[in-house]
Amino acid sequence: MRRSQLQLIIFSLVYIYIYHQKIFPTSHFHKSHQVAHKSAVPIIDDHIRGDYNSSSVIQGADACAKAGISNLGINGPSTIYKNQTFEELFQHEVANNEGKVAHAEYGDTFTVDTGKFTGRSPKDKWIVKNIGSESDANIDWGNVNQPTSPEVFDELYEKAVNHFNTLDKAYVFDGFCGANPNSQRKIRFVHEMAWQQHFVTNMFIRANDKSDLDGFEPDFTVINACSQVDEDWERHGLNSEVAVVFNVEKKCAVIFGTWYGGENKKGIFSLMNYWLPMQGQFPMHCSANVGKAGDSALFFGLSGTGKTTLSADPHRALIGDDEHGWDDQGVFNFEGGCYAKTINLTEKTEPDIYRAVKKDAMLENVALKGDDNEPDYFDTSKTENGRVSYPIFHIDNYHEPQMAGHPKNIIFLSCDAFGVLPPIAKLTPEQAMYHFISGYTAKVAGTERGVTEPTATFSACFGAAFLTLHPTRYAELLKEKLEKHNAQAWIVNSGWSGGAYGIGERMSIKTTRACVNYILDGKIEDTTWEKDPVFGWEIPASIPDVDSNVLRPKNTWPDASQYDEAEKKLANMYVDNFEKYRIGDVDVDYSKFGPKL
Repeated sequence: MRRSQLQLIIFSLVYIYIYHQKIFPTSHFHKSHQVAHKSAVPIIDDHIRGDYNSSSVIQGADACAKAGISNLGINGPSTIYKNQTFEELFQHEVANNEGKVAHAEYGDTFTVDTGKFTGRSPKDKWIVKNIGSESDANIDWGNVNQPTSPEVFDELYEKAVNHFNTLDKAYVFDGFCGANPNSQRKIRFVHEMAWQQHFVTNMFIRANDKSDLDGFEPDFTVINACSQVDEDWERHGLNSEVAVVFNVEKKCAVIFGTWYGGENKKGIFSLMNYWLPMQGQFPMHCSANVGKAGDSALFFGLSGTGKTTLSADPHRALIGDDEHGWDDQGVFNFEGGCYAKTINLTEKTEPDIYRAVKKDAMLENVALKGDDNEPDYFDTSKTENGRVSYPIFHIDNYHEPQMAGHPKNIIFLSCDAFGVLPPIAKLTPEQAMYHFISGYTAKVAGTERGVTEPTATFSACFGAAFLTLHPTRYAELLKEKLEKHNAQAWIVNSGWSGGAYGIGERMSIKTTRACVNYILDGKIEDTTWEKDPVFGWEIPASIPDVDSNVLRPKNTWPDASQYDEAEKKLANMYVDNFEKYRIGDVDVDYSKFGPKL
């Protein structure tokens, strides 16, 4: 027996003893549903946690073959930790010294530092251009989907395999992407470290037991050799020694040089954005919830628009917070967990996320303070992109099936810092296409280095960085769904009113929530409407608990002529941005459904 294995066994025994004697003394241990209240003792639903147990430790010369990775060329490791439970992963993380244990208010949480990469590295993401293949014909090649050659991929693949063949142990996770079995994909991850398996265990759909993995043949495999770099990046024609490379036809990806957990998650999302439209299904970068009557709703929006906050509704169940699909049966979550920003996190502002930081969650690049390693969400000296990943069952009000019927309402969230957009507007299906392709929000001073005044941001389909096909392909899918299922699209602006950023005031969460509630409870159908002469959308005459002047942005500006000037400026930004979608082979020119100057 190796010394490292003996150390792990000893640590595990000590941990289990402490865990049962200290963390869950007899007087506090029970199996009731997890509750979201303050407690010196973290309350965890062990029944739910126990539902996910497909763990195995495979040892011996044929460990890789039994784990299903010898066909990749990986045969070196004699110990494979496959689909470890949450508790086992925590033990490995501590024993391997992969990070620190943060003493969060609702329970101890493992935390990691991902080095210099605290976010995705989009300039280092590549897709193999297999000439003449299906992916070659369909992928929207360019700055988002950068092409590289099969020869470069083969070299990097061999390098990744050779690296794993030098290791004594490896971590393998077999899981699923997509809650709907009709379009679900089987995904395999090969990792060097326990915390990386912890991350994908949180974020992907877990097998309940080993029988769920009988005959498991992955639709795609990710080999994450994050500790290695591509020294030959210049010869390979890449942008740096970091490389995240996908080969659609070979059903495999390799990762080099970045430890950031989100590369695992978003890479598979990009692939779902390729696979599903080829089957006529609609992948979406949005959050989703469902009412008691089964009425689901979608919330599209970029960072800072309120997508997470507004979809977390005490009267509706959360389906998911980020990635979903829409097929002939309805909407469904791609993921098995959430990946939330922690900057300035408090229980008052984001209670669900704050309470989700507990055992089984994992913090990424979050500062710790004091002798107790308490998370400091206001210390952004490392990064403003601190994150927490956690399984979906950490949210009390989650929708257990992770699937729901066809949505009645589609909400496009924007944080307009120019003070032009109304808090709510009704769109025609054609206008919905235009604004979906535009994907508008705005950055304000302080959000990024060098931003000193409001800056318009347009991200196609509210997720341009993850689109593998041309944006109009997704817009056509949305149009088809809206028309077939009689869904209504809306603009909801959580930004400024009474003037631009620095002059006006940001919409209160109470106002934005009132607009969303009026949409979701169906009462908005009884109101009267006024058409905006520039943008063409319709604005409600009145909404309970919302100042009627706020519904008409021009009325909130001290100088109406200044509003007209700002409106014209923003409208021109929309028009200029949309020019690129009028070029090439497009079936419909949606620019005519945008603002009229």
